[in-house]
Amino acid sequence: MPSPFPGMDPFIEACGLWSDFHDKLIGEIEREVSRQLPSRYVARMGERTYVEWIDPRELESITRPFEPDVSIRGSGRAKGDRSGGVAVVEADPEAVVMHGLIEIEHHEIFLEIRELDPQRRLVTCIEVLSPSNKRFGTVGWLQYDRKRQVFLEGHANLVEIDLLRGGRRRGMEEPWPDSPYYVLAMRKAAAPACQVWPAHTHRPLPECAIPLVPPDADLRLPLQSLVDAIYARSRYEVDIDYSLPLEPPLQPEETAFLPAHV
Repeated sequence: MPSPFPGMDPFIEACGLWSDFHDKLIGEIEREVSRQLPSRYVARMGERTYVEWIDPRELESITRPFEPDVSIRGSGRAKGDRSGGVAVVEADPEAVVMHGLIEIEHHEIFLEIRELDPQRRLVTCIEVLSPSNKRFGTVGWLQYDRKRQVFLEGHANLVEIDLLRGGRRRGMEEPWPDSPYYVLAMRKAAAPACQVWPAHTHRPLPECAIPLVPPDADLRLPLQSLVDAIYARSRYEVDIDYSLPLEPPLQPEETAFLPAHV
């Protein structure tokens, strides 16, 4: 079954399917790129791994709902509910309330195109942004920012695909397009100038260019057909609740594509 949206389906992000979708999209891009690549190039997946310490209460917005097993109330005695209920801790005016942090390990995959001679030189990196890359000031933001800066200085070509409505975009000299998503391509020779394609929910995603080494022609990435194939094959419709309110809310031109029963 296809998504009701002709472009990017925002409910993939809202309904906790992003991690699954992200890795499958990288795989689809690798297959499509490898199909088009001249024989002197190869496409290889890479992985970025890092650890951050976060408040467990933030897990609801990052992964899945998290139910704490301790709550604080202003008065009363500490109780333990043998039936499996929530433990209640008495507030002590002499005590300072603190919250523990938990360790989260992130694994983010990306795609590299390398030229076999000389010495498997990196030609183009393709990144599909993750939520952690768009949370300002976090380890994920800083790690990706350092990598991005190297490419903007002319290290190699960069393709950056942002299919997330949430999070913060990085600063550019010009304003970003007025669109919930974008695809960015930067050629090494033109760095830091970038081509940016606006992307939407209510019209098909752009077919963007994947630059190689001149005089080799750009590859063409049919992003919409890859996203559609993942949605249909993975049967995302069984896990998506299209009545879920989104933040920010959908625009009128986007709500027109919601299923009729919502």
